[in-house]
Amino acid sequence: MTPNDAKADLRRYLQAARDAMLWKLDGLGERDVRRPLTPTGTNLLGLVKHLAGVELGYFGATFGRPVEPPGDWFATDAEPNADMFATADESREHVIGLYHSAWAHADVTIETLPLDAPGHVPLWPRGEVTLHRILVHVIAETHRHAGHADIVRELVDGAVGLRLDNANLPPGDAAWWGEHRDHLERIAREAGT
Repeated sequence: MTPNDAKADLRRYLQAARDAMLWKLDGLGERDVRRPLTPTGTNLLGLVKHLAGVELGYFGATFGRPVEPPGDWFATDAEPNADMFATADESREHVIGLYHSAWAHADVTIETLPLDAPGHVPLWPRGEVTLHRILVHVIAETHRHAGHADIVRELVDGAVGLRLDNANLPPGDAAWWGEHRDHLERIAREAGT
């Protein structure tokens, strides 16, 4: 595999995760994309906002391509977790637009630098990195948050799947899934006694 093939593979995995994140917002109202559905406040639009910041940082300043901070939430003295939720003034369109801008900025970094290009992440104990390492890190983080988005979206309206055209689940209607869940609950009760 040539370095260009490897880079193309990494970019495909990154784009698949990006697309999955935005697909999880489709068809939902403003309240539902912002609803905190875990004890730590995890919500769909906040995950997208967070990932925009991740890409702007890791593919920007890390490689000497810093961007103008996209908002107060990007500052070092911002409210804790300010990147994990959209304020009432930050519309869905704004956050999605920010994510698209982050992609464009990241894609230029990825396109123009070789995989072994050096970078620096000041907050990491061993801050010296390569583009390859940052690509793998951001892919892992984006897919991790896409998994969070899968669960949050299922809690909002029951929608599941990898992509619109791929549920990536065994076939079953609502009754089958209800029976399956009840079966798993029985197993958990039996194991717990």
